[in-house]
Amino acid sequence: MARKREKKTAPARPQLGDNVEILSAGEILEAPITETLETNYMPYAMSVIVSRALPEIDGFKPAHRKLLYTMYGMGLLKGPRTKSANIVGSTMHLNPHGDAAIYDTMVRMGRSNESLLVPYVDSKGNFGKAYSRDMAYAAARYTEARLEPVCEELFRDIDKDTVDFVPNYDGTTTEPTLLPVTFPTILANNTLGIAVGMASNICSFNVGELCNATIALMKDPEADLTEILPAPDFVGGGQILYDAAEMENVREHGRGSVRVRAQWRYDKANHCIDVTHIPPTTTVEAIMDKITELVKLGKVREISDMRDETDLNGLKLTIDLKRGQDPEKLMARLFKATPLEDSFACNFNVLIAGQPRVLGVREILLEWAAFRAECVRRRTYHDLQGKQKRLHLLQGLQAILLDIDKAIDIVRNTAEEAEVVPNLMIGFGIDEAQAEYVAEIKLRHLNREYILKRTAEIEELADAIADLEDILKRPARINRIIMGELGDVAKKYGQPRRCEILYEAPDEDTGEEEQQIPDYPVHLFFTRDGYFKKITPQSLRMSGEQKLKDGDEVLFTCESTNSAELLFFTNLRQVYKSHAYDFADSKASVLGDYVASALGMDDGEVPLYMVVTADYRGWMLFFFQNGKCAKIPLRSYETKQNRRKLLKAYSDKAELATMRYLPEETELAIFTTNNRLLLAGSALIPEKATRDSAGVNVVTLKKNARIARVTLSAGLELGEAHRYRVRTLPAAGAIVRADDRAEQLTL
Repeated sequence: MARKREKKTAPARPQLGDNVEILSAGEILEAPITETLETNYMPYAMSVIVSRALPEIDGFKPAHRKLLYTMYGMGLLKGPRTKSANIVGSTMHLNPHGDAAIYDTMVRMGRSNESLLVPYVDSKGNFGKAYSRDMAYAAARYTEARLEPVCEELFRDIDKDTVDFVPNYDGTTTEPTLLPVTFPTILANNTLGIAVGMASNICSFNVGELCNATIALMKDPEADLTEILPAPDFVGGGQILYDAAEMENVREHGRGSVRVRAQWRYDKANHCIDVTHIPPTTTVEAIMDKITELVKLGKVREISDMRDETDLNGLKLTIDLKRGQDPEKLMARLFKATPLEDSFACNFNVLIAGQPRVLGVREILLEWAAFRAECVRRRTYHDLQGKQKRLHLLQGLQAILLDIDKAIDIVRNTAEEAEVVPNLMIGFGIDEAQAEYVAEIKLRHLNREYILKRTAEIEELADAIADLEDILKRPARINRIIMGELGDVAKKYGQPRRCEILYEAPDEDTGEEEQQIPDYPVHLFFTRDGYFKKITPQSLRMSGEQKLKDGDEVLFTCESTNSAELLFFTNLRQVYKSHAYDFADSKASVLGDYVASALGMDDGEVPLYMVVTADYRGWMLFFFQNGKCAKIPLRSYETKQNRRKLLKAYSDKAELATMRYLPEETELAIFTTNNRLLLAGSALIPEKATRDSAGVNVVTLKKNARIARVTLSAGLELGEAHRYRVRTLPAAGAIVRADDRAEQLTL
């Protein structure tokens, strides 16, 4: 932190206002961090929240709204397509954040990108695919675009003062603050926004169902939406696993999770699975990467090949099966282990009058109905003003119908042009606006037929004005207009659902994965340098000597099965969990699998000990150099979530001397570096509940002595074993006799 300079006596500095000082160069001003955050960070945070990341009630963020309004102003709603680069350049008059950001926004709204259920941009060229992370879009100079026909519903009557307009960033033009959308676009498309301290994630709903739900709520705000709006609908299709409680949370509170499953079909002729629709939260490459990982780990053995066959007809991921495999069982396992089934986390955070609020579907639709009612009211008032003005002018025209010759005479006999309008006002008793209208009539129109046709509109205008005034007075009529527009949108742009709803998902068998793994006898080997081998009995009988690295030796071997669970304890006090079937069958003539690499251990981490178990019975004993021992039940390492790595596998309070797994209570032989031995039953050591317990004192050590090794007493041949046996702990043990020491050296 910079040191505060000594202040020298200097003349008074100029002041900026009353509180802000202009500092000299190099001078440091001390201020509380809370004040700095309030003055510097809070404006940025509020800017991101209210004018960048969160959608408003019209369903758009500012970047989307600026782009669409620019395209509308360019005449791309009815005209031909134009180069995307032209659109991007024009949009920069409203959005100065750079051409790349603008083009990214337009790509996502394109029909061919398949990001939105209701696309707004009619794209031509390579716009990429939302379901592929590798299928990139072409540059803006190669692609073309225009607005989709549905955009008529976004800009309808925008020129009738339905929404407010504000100046753009440099004051050269204006832009709308909202779009007067005629249907609730806020819920018609997926919207993801990450602000400061909050985020928004809105799922899409079918347009027809959405319009019908809005109509139902306008008739009855407490209407039941369960049947009208059963579940979201995603552009990529798939199957929605219906959860009544979660969907109720989404509809009422705006939070919840929607589980989406890929759609697939079995090609019997080619014995393969074709995945044609995937969840909206993943990509084809992510699915393929996960399946590849499972195949490499040996967890999925039914697949012989996999390829992406996506073409102009749409997405297609083909999975070739080995002979005799059941596609139903394989897909059930892949749904659990891969993104072929994923959840869409809903967080309906929307800006309402500039304030972020998390609303349910019901509240959002009611808020949209109120917003649309204001748009219709403003449109009606605009039309009313126009018709009233037109009526006023025609009433002045009607006045001259009484004496056209008089009007012509007034104009002819007026000496100065500026006096024509005042003389008409005096001659016929009309106001200035009416006189101006009459004075501007062409000479050819000063005939009775023309005037009668114009004045015939007066009665029609009077009826129209009365109708518009009635609309403004009666909110029920405004609601009927909105419902009529919603019905038209549903009829014109409504599409069948793309997502199938599964109200009764098939039962999931939690043991499905283990049942699919072939189980057979194996011999397991673990070496001091961290190599692991799994060898079948037949292969072991036909093999010779075990191949090991120079200086390596086998620390552990046992007979087990392919489904046995393996626990590898490391030097960094972590334990990695795996299964025997995660490793490929090996031979004695190869080194085997290097466990640290196979399990993805951290840098510098190596396995020290391996435990083979099927039921987590027994204990782990950790002996430390200070004479303590921690006895931890093996079940402490069992997890319901099948976690692959556990931290704090044992204590770090003292240096580890050795560790040992005991399937049952037995007698231990503990050797120390000062030539002492004690025999003690493991039952004398109390077990601890926490994995990283420091343990209890077992061996009383003299200065500079420590535990050397621990073995089972059953493997020792001691002349007078009772000399070393103890009944209470801690104990120092007895000095090993020369005969017993020689025996140990022989062993």
